[in-house]
Amino acid sequence: MAQPLVKKDDDRDDEADYSPFLGIEKGAVLQEARVFNDPQLDPRRCSQVITKLLYLLNQGETFTKVEATEVFFAVTKLFQSRDIGLRRMVYVMIKELSPSADEVIIVTSSLMKDMTSKTDMYRANAIRVLCRITDGTLLTQIERYLKQAIVDKNPVVASAALVSGIHLLQTNPEIVKRWSNEVQEAVQSRAALVQFHALALLHQIRQNDRLAVNKLVSSLTRGSVRSPLAQCLLIRYTSQVIRESANNTQTGDRPFYDFLEGCLRHKAEMVIFEAARAITELNGVTSRELTPAITVLQLFLSSSKPVLRFAAVRTLNKVAMTHPMAVTNCNIDMESLISDQNRSIATLAITTLLKTGNESSVDRLMKQITNFMSDIADEFKIVVVEAIRSLCLKFPLKHRSLMNFLSNILREEGGFEYKKAIVDSIVILIRDIPEAKDSGLLHLCEFIEDCEFTYLSTQILHFLGIEGPKTSDPSKYIRYIYNRVHLENATVRAGAVSTLAKFGAMVDALKPRIFVLLRRCLFDNDDEVRDRATLYLNTLGGNGAVVETGEDVKEFLFGSLDIPLVNLENSLKNYEPSEESFDINSVPKEVKTQPLAEKKAPGKKPTGLGGPPTGPPSTVDTYEKLLSSIPEFANFGKLFKSSAPVELTEAETEYAVNVVKHIFDGHVVFQYNCTNTIPEQLLENVTVIVDASEAEEFAEVASKPLRSLPYDSPGQTFVAFEKPEGVPAVGKFSNMLRFIVKEVDPSTGEAEDDGVEDEYQLEELEVVAADYMLKVGVSNFRNAWESMGADFERVDEYGLGPRDNLAEAVNAVINLLGMQPCEGTEVVPNSSRSHTCLLSGVYIGNVMVLVRLQFGIDGPKDVAMKLAVRSEDEAVSDAIHEIVASG
Repeated sequence: MAQPLVKKDDDRDDEADYSPFLGIEKGAVLQEARVFNDPQLDPRRCSQVITKLLYLLNQGETFTKVEATEVFFAVTKLFQSRDIGLRRMVYVMIKELSPSADEVIIVTSSLMKDMTSKTDMYRANAIRVLCRITDGTLLTQIERYLKQAIVDKNPVVASAALVSGIHLLQTNPEIVKRWSNEVQEAVQSRAALVQFHALALLHQIRQNDRLAVNKLVSSLTRGSVRSPLAQCLLIRYTSQVIRESANNTQTGDRPFYDFLEGCLRHKAEMVIFEAARAITELNGVTSRELTPAITVLQLFLSSSKPVLRFAAVRTLNKVAMTHPMAVTNCNIDMESLISDQNRSIATLAITTLLKTGNESSVDRLMKQITNFMSDIADEFKIVVVEAIRSLCLKFPLKHRSLMNFLSNILREEGGFEYKKAIVDSIVILIRDIPEAKDSGLLHLCEFIEDCEFTYLSTQILHFLGIEGPKTSDPSKYIRYIYNRVHLENATVRAGAVSTLAKFGAMVDALKPRIFVLLRRCLFDNDDEVRDRATLYLNTLGGNGAVVETGEDVKEFLFGSLDIPLVNLENSLKNYEPSEESFDINSVPKEVKTQPLAEKKAPGKKPTGLGGPPTGPPSTVDTYEKLLSSIPEFANFGKLFKSSAPVELTEAETEYAVNVVKHIFDGHVVFQYNCTNTIPEQLLENVTVIVDASEAEEFAEVASKPLRSLPYDSPGQTFVAFEKPEGVPAVGKFSNMLRFIVKEVDPSTGEAEDDGVEDEYQLEELEVVAADYMLKVGVSNFRNAWESMGADFERVDEYGLGPRDNLAEAVNAVINLLGMQPCEGTEVVPNSSRSHTCLLSGVYIGNVMVLVRLQFGIDGPKDVAMKLAVRSEDEAVSDAIHEIVASG
């Protein structure tokens, strides 16, 4: 292929900075494209112009329809040239221009001529281009040629046809599936790339037929796949078959495991690595099965090729998370990689050693890491910090040396994310290792003396206010905190004032000194700092008398806000000043709002959360206003909760219906959101007939039909049930949509006078225990748990039966209770064997509930759970246990 002219210069720096495309413009290049029309074509010049056009297209430059058409027709004239390099450029240009159906006809004859040419290069490229720009009609005409190309003796032509088949499978699967015999023959080809592409296409043709994939893998694992690339593909398909058959086999033997183990002795390194990785990623892999894979990965650690060392150490790093003992034999080899020139390899080696090392090797590792940290980028340092945090939690007795290491690197240069990772690690160690609290808090105090990040300073000050007063000598932290009032920006100063006030509220002996410092803050030049100081002095008794701070004052100043800030903001905006003061209990407690359930019609702009923000009131308010405006439901009292919409019909059906469950203290209202998707019909008198025979505690008391439901215009019909007041009644409801159908004249849009009664069966609906729980988060679970007290605490243990992993069990319990996960504890680390999850919520009757779940794997796959519940009502704590016991 002809190359664009490049400036030759002895100065290599200048040559490196120079680009042959520098400063080119679309208009100038389009003018140059006129050379395509010259009677005497210059192949070299034409190739240069095509290169510039391709560059513009790949840089995102858009050509108008006229410009693209002119370029396309000009390029087609280049088929006159016999220059092979130029012809290849023409093929690429036609593919990039993606001509329309009308234009394709112009070039089809030339491409079909090339496809039957004696020049293999022409044939291969013509196949690729034709398959890229053709439609189904033309494809049937050239199908015979494509089948022949698949089994062509020339590997370039065969590969071109196979790759084209892979792309065509997305648009014309029926045609490509007819090529199975030819593709099967190509799988036996001696050419490596042909075998690779043929296997990929054959698997895609059969991928939805599990039995066919099994047969394919069985036949090929017994045969001889010569191509290393094809062998890698076969290993991946084999792993897929093993995963899918794992649930169906009762014996301990894995099908095809011997094949994977045999691939570990292949002569190609890529095949060896692929097989080793496949074995390590098997579900429930045993130490015996891991051993041969670990052995070959250990050999790769000492390879002279960086890519092999990186691949091996990354795979071992993943294995160390679940089977650390299996990787310990590689520790000596990995220690030598700490000084590897490739920093990615060194980082993975360090973090793997931190996961697999024992307590006696910690100090030696820390010395090596100290020299290593200054040479790597921040993103690698973060990985190391997280690994050190895990190591410290694993060996608490080593907290002193590990905490000192974190403190030292905290003082060094680094970006925000790196410093945040270190601070988060120290905070977690302080919370989980009591002996580390004093030294950890002092390290954080020293850090904020010279911290350039406002966010980190305020977070540390907040943490100091929580943990500092609980230490044996709280007064030693006051100096560090007050320094921030003098030396920092307004945001940090305001945070420091709040932290000082927390010390004054929690430690009575410090109150006189705190009051003196707070009075000095009254003269700050920032109004937020002054306002906070004034509030704290007045509420804590800064008039000179040192008295014990009441619990109600502490709760008012520093208690957790159990209302989402977004809802509070919306309620304050909607509040109209009057004689009646603002009531914070009127603020909805839903964590996230859902839009009114309406089916989005195609072609329309998105509504609700998908549309542009117009500042509407929260959805809870919208639902409450809607229900209170209906006379039948006006006396039901305050709405406790509205559920997310539950679909009662399949997608793409003639009628789309979903339901929102509105929970009141003594009633439940079902709001059925209906959409008519048939343009030729008008529905009238739309109702839902609800059968509550499987919901014994519910009795239907009212309903509101929908008068008219035109095409693509959502509407609502309601059914209300009475239930025992304050009781979390559950049950299953059958639903039948009943209506009168009237035909609509498409030309006039008017409906006929007469209609026909009709019914449409909907899915069943359940009211479950989670419907009586509001998801309400707490900012600090530990403080909320301690302040709740143990008076109404209930603790019990449960067996959850066999589960694939802990994450499945955690999600099942969260969904069962319908509570809000706190502090990110809903995320379970991969292959973890134990986990603690924290949940909070408000139970019907506005009772605050906190739950601490401790999961563990008992036996091969059985999951055991310890459930601790604290609430403001003994009956509610018992009710949560009953929900879990019956769920």
